[in-house]
Amino acid sequence: MLGDNPDSQDRRANSMVPAMSARPASRPTVGALIELLLPLLVLALVIALCVQLLIPFVGLLVWTIILAVCFYPVHKRLLARGMKPRWSATTIGTLLTALILIPTAIAAISAASTVPSMIASLQTGKEHIRPPPEAVQSIPIVGGKIHAAWAQASTDLPAFTKQFAPQLASFSKWALAQAGGMVGAVLALVLAVIFASITLAYGESARGLILNLLSRVTGDRARGKHYMDIIAATVRSVANGVIGVAFVQALLCGIGFFVLGIPGAGILSLIAMALGVVQVPVVLVTLPAIIYAFSVKTTTVAILFTVWFIIAGMSDAVLKPMMIGHGLEVPMPVILLGVIGGVMAYGLVGLFIGAVLLAVGYVLFREWLNAPVAETGKPGALQAAE
Repeated sequence: MLGDNPDSQDRRANSMVPAMSARPASRPTVGALIELLLPLLVLALVIALCVQLLIPFVGLLVWTIILAVCFYPVHKRLLARGMKPRWSATTIGTLLTALILIPTAIAAISAASTVPSMIASLQTGKEHIRPPPEAVQSIPIVGGKIHAAWAQASTDLPAFTKQFAPQLASFSKWALAQAGGMVGAVLALVLAVIFASITLAYGESARGLILNLLSRVTGDRARGKHYMDIIAATVRSVANGVIGVAFVQALLCGIGFFVLGIPGAGILSLIAMALGVVQVPVVLVTLPAIIYAFSVKTTTVAILFTVWFIIAGMSDAVLKPMMIGHGLEVPMPVILLGVIGGVMAYGLVGLFIGAVLLAVGYVLFREWLNAPVAETGKPGALQAAE
């Protein structure tokens, strides 16, 4: 061994390294695995139980957040004028509740006063219905059937009600079910307004909590604030450009319905607003009103109401570009696609969920496209590798 040269000693040392590295590493004991997995299992159980408790209130919480985000700028303006946070939140909540309940009460009173008498008149045959105008037959697909049924109702109403009694009964049940669902939705919205007012009273704390959460997710406080601003601006844009425009459309249509004296004008106004919210043309409501105008009014009056309903139906084409996407880095078509897809996927609350998801996804996609790309085709790269 003493006579070996240094090179042979190095070779023997190198040959011993794989043998030493091949020794099995020490395995963790059962106690160590339990200490590692038990906290994770407890944490997963706590998260699952919290989610289970919150699932019945998900819709309410989402609407609370949406309303709080929409009216946070109004809350800040009231605070800037010297109003205390609690008084500002109470004022906003009271006005919102009145804005929700007053039109609903008007529609309910209108329905309660007109619908029962109309149904009783139809059942007794005392209601006189004018013959249909010939223009009804020109309506595509359904014009002939509507004209025939209308003509039968105008000539022999008792026979008409007897023939279509099952359809009228099923329609009455459907209308009652929809009315009950609408009452529940209104009460839920009022409750969301109350919770949103409480959230606004502690607006700065809630805003700081959301900012900290997004900063954790994005890994950077500046990026977290950027995405928080995008989410808030998208929610406000949808609220102004979708719900606000639908409210204006429903208001214009409702004025025409009440002036024209259509039975159930309040319900038709609510239906017009619902159609506007889900991005369905309100012509589905205004077209029967136009037909009714031509059947019970003079031609001049009917033409005036037709022009009015056309203006009401096309008002969204002017208002939406002004309200949606204004001041955002997300274009209006992306917001509208998110609104329509969100409604189809998640219902009414999908108006905001779909728009926010698509807006955030669009911003992420743009940031990915604008990210610097590593250049690998330089002439010196291959030479350096060689």
